Amino acid sequence: MSNRPLILIVEDEERLAALVADYLVAAGYLVHSMADGAQALDWIRANGPDLVILDLMLPGKDGLSICRELRAESQLPVIMTTARVEEIDRLLGLELGADDYVCKPYSPRELVARVKAVLRRTRGEAPTSGADTESGPIALHPESLRVRAGDREIELTAVEFALLETLHAAPGRIFSRDRLMDRIYSDHRVVSDRTIDSHVKKLRRRLAELLPERELIHSVYGVGYRYEDK
Repeated sequence: MSNRPLILIVEDEERLAALVADYLVAAGYLVHSMADGAQALDWIRANGPDLVILDLMLPGKDGLSICRELRAESQLPVIMTTARVEEIDRLLGLELGADDYVCKPYSPRELVARVKAVLRRTRGEAPTSGADTESGPIALHPESLRVRAGDREIELTAVEFALLETLHAAPGRIFSRDRLMDRIYSDHRVVSDRTIDSHVKKLRRRLAELLPERELIHSVYGVGYRYEDK
């Protein structure tokens, strides 16, 4: 048996599916592709993939229905793709439980990076509190709640650091406010959306002390926030 993760691509655009499969194979994954959504759940149950890349619009059965049925019986990681950027807001609002959302057209390299990030998180391999992490222009030091960029350093509050750590661990991923609240407040306290907005505003102001010429945390109108260090 191979110890390489098995990725299922459910995508009816044949050329796109083949291109993504090539990139995933080159990155060391086993890949199976299918175009008909009606076959997806039976194949998943029979073969136990490690992650599913699931298109929203499919013949046979659409991605929404597949994700709902899958979440009723499994926590298998899902990255959902859509050709319409406005659909991401609706998908997040439906709280289907997908682990990430990607809008077409996307870079196959970016999708491979998303696959790696989701598998690290869901397998418990993502950087945990207490482990320093560095990506792009900043380095995070959880034990001291400090962030460094070059020879500059700031100290954040625990909530600000948890917010930055969550976004920083998945560059480019859009997090809804509800998802950020779940990640930041482990006691599941009830807070308003504006509480997250307030924390983001303060965090941006602190990060500007490190990198005044760059914006690292971006708003996605009507959806939430993402970290982007490009």
